[in-house]
Amino acid sequence: MTLLVLFGSFVLLLLLGVPIAFTLGISSLITVIWMDLPPLVVFQRMAAGMNVFALMAIPFFIYAGELMLHGGIADRLVRLANAAIGHVRGGLGLVNVVSSMLFGGISGSAVADASALGSTLIPIMRRKGYDADYAVNVTVTSATIGLTIPPSHNMIIYSIAAGGTVSVASLFLAGFVPGILTGLCLMVAAYAVAVRRGYAPDRFPGMRAILLAALEALPGLVTAVIIIGGVLSGVFTATESSAIAVIYAILVTAFFYRTLTFEAFLTATRNAVRTTAIVLLVIGTAAAFGWLLALNQVPARLFALLQTISDNEYVLLLIINLILLFLGTFMDMAPLIVITTPIFLPIVTELGMDPIQFGIILMINLGIGLVTPPVGSVLFVGCAVARIRIEDTLRSIWPFYLALLAAVLLVTYVPAVSMTLPNLFR
Repeated sequence: MTLLVLFGSFVLLLLLGVPIAFTLGISSLITVIWMDLPPLVVFQRMAAGMNVFALMAIPFFIYAGELMLHGGIADRLVRLANAAIGHVRGGLGLVNVVSSMLFGGISGSAVADASALGSTLIPIMRRKGYDADYAVNVTVTSATIGLTIPPSHNMIIYSIAAGGTVSVASLFLAGFVPGILTGLCLMVAAYAVAVRRGYAPDRFPGMRAILLAALEALPGLVTAVIIIGGVLSGVFTATESSAIAVIYAILVTAFFYRTLTFEAFLTATRNAVRTTAIVLLVIGTAAAFGWLLALNQVPARLFALLQTISDNEYVLLLIINLILLFLGTFMDMAPLIVITTPIFLPIVTELGMDPIQFGIILMINLGIGLVTPPVGSVLFVGCAVARIRIEDTLRSIWPFYLALLAAVLLVTYVPAVSMTLPNLFR
């Protein structure tokens, strides 16, 4: 009955349109009262969920991404990608994906990626004769690459949700190959659709133009090298690297490129504060909700239920992926990481999967939810930028969904995709 109260109140509030942070908090409070526990327990669990030192990295990474977004780094990455592969048929679609791979390795945010690159590339693609739905589909699906290519603040949330037993540095390493693989899958889909629709290629700008674009974009790309290199070498922790990323972003955009105006600086700061407040509130309420799930032995009950369906590990992993994909369509990423990690991590480790591999599977799965209605925040951003209805994009987005699903299956059933690099540095 307790679980019925917990999930019943949660679903009801969600259907009423209550914001997810308040939905998690209120349903937790109702359940605690039902269990005849002090309501103060909910607030204690919220405070404990947010009072984690490693979470300090999240506002810094968000701030660094905002500074780079408003400081012109995204534009230079687009120019580099366009110079390199813009001459291929459907080249701007491929440029979109490659730009997301480059920018994702700097910002670590799918929403920032869709907003920054979308506002730059979608108008250009439409002027070049690309259909609006194609431009949006490529933009929003490729934006999810930033969730796996480091640095990703969602990996930090996963590390904490896993009880701090999973190394953030190992997660960063594990995300490289799956992120590139996801990008390649999306490039195949983008190229196939472009050929079918007959989009014309652009002219090759020459090697000199590519070299100049690379030199111009290099200071921005060095950000990822500093962050990852510093963490792996032990010079600084992931939390310290996030603060260094902010300092470096200010130096590059304000003093090297000289494109970060005072107004842009204020906008970046305001956006980072707002996003951080939302993320931490969601993490806190999700921690309280997750504690109630653990208290009522939901992980053990779910594992027992799955075993009644099948004892084949490949089938069980497929079912877990389907559950994550379904949940991702209804909830935002941060609360789902906090809630689902304590539930599914014990199950997959029982099946012999490394927690690092599961973290990458979680990132890609929940990333798909960001571009899937009804709670597809990244999809909404892309449609808003292009001024196109969501229904128009959903009619033609299926090749890109298939590309993302292919990446999920490869990471799930081929451990070497995500585990080769972490194993090399162990």
